[in-house]
Amino acid sequence: MIARPDPVVIHFQHPLKLYCVDTGLVNACGFKFSEDLGRLYENIVAVELKRRGKEIYYWKDKQQREVDFVVKERIKITQLVQVCLNLEDERMAKREIQALLEASKELNCKNLLIITQNEEEKEEIKGTQIIYKPLWKWLLTDTE
Repeated sequence: MIARPDPVVIHFQHPLKLYCVDTGLVNACGFKFSEDLGRLYENIVAVELKRRGKEIYYWKDKQQREVDFVVKERIKITQLVQVCLNLEDERMAKREIQALLEASKELNCKNLLIITQNEEEKEEIKGTQIIYKPLWKWLLTDTE
């Protein structure tokens, strides 16, 4: 009798996130009850980061806090990016900022960006600077 090795079980702690190059195709084929501009913004940012040749991941911790994009160049994490359409909802803004700050500590990255619909400013929280930039303006720049 030939001994067979035990099957290898691979467990993914966090599933892959999928983005579509053609958002029109998603809108035409997708089944949804309402327009989700936040998800569309996130998809646009993902496609643009890939177009710029960036290696992207996302971060999620045990408390389910999440950062949309961890930008990595070679072995160094160079930027953390949150996409938040509207920061007027204080609870949502606090959640997004807290996730960004936690990831910043864990991943040792101080280049923090929140892409928004309209807000543009810089804010310092706990000694860490966060840049807020509208999507349209971010798309027109080659850096940051």
